[in-house]
Amino acid sequence: MDEARRTKYLDALGIDVWRTRVPAAGDATVAAGAAAEEARSSAASVADGDWEALRVAVRECVKCPLHLTRTQSVLGVGDTHAEWLVVGEAPGAEEDRKGEPFVGRAGQLLDAMLKAIGLARGQNVYIANVLKSRPPGNRDPKPEEVASCMTYLLRQIELIRPVLILAVGRIAAQNLLATDLPLGRLRGRVHSFGPLNSPLVVTYHPAYLLRTPADKRKAWEDLKFARSVFREQIARGTRH
Repeated sequence: MDEARRTKYLDALGIDVWRTRVPAAGDATVAAGAAAEEARSSAASVADGDWEALRVAVRECVKCPLHLTRTQSVLGVGDTHAEWLVVGEAPGAEEDRKGEPFVGRAGQLLDAMLKAIGLARGQNVYIANVLKSRPPGNRDPKPEEVASCMTYLLRQIELIRPVLILAVGRIAAQNLLATDLPLGRLRGRVHSFGPLNSPLVVTYHPAYLLRTPADKRKAWEDLKFARSVFREQIARGTRH
């Protein structure tokens, strides 16, 4: 990535300094990437069929009343073999119209946050929400709605088998971790989620950062922490 583009992404986060990591010879990431690519190739046809079945199930879901008010369901978007899974709260109005999570200004900021740590939407990243349908008026999800949708998120995790989950926002983090602790108590720690005990790191929601830009530097610390956790997992050869 050239210096001008790095500066652009870090400016969006309110960060002034970038230090490039120089990969060590024989970086474990290279070996892990080659092995992952071979596994992906052999399992592609089966996985594609599983994803199509999941898309249909979510599109036709009537397990909670949200199906009555949504324009369309929003399963997720990105690399279905990604090592990073980003999970937010629920679709908003634009997401409901377009059928894709994190669009608009919040989506642009999320893209900048990802690019600041060397990631890109659709490339080794999958983006989803806890809820697959928009709550009316963008209200907080109800417990029964979360319960109805959690099966779909767990299936996504089972199919993706991410190295790391990045939970963005208080509501996503609290629902995933079944806690009422404030976001500040959840940041800076490695949690585990789901039957696979997937490592999970928490940060701020991009929409919150747009309203509270002073916390962008804290989000940058979270992203660097998440990147370090990811690298540790790769070095250990950890992928579920």
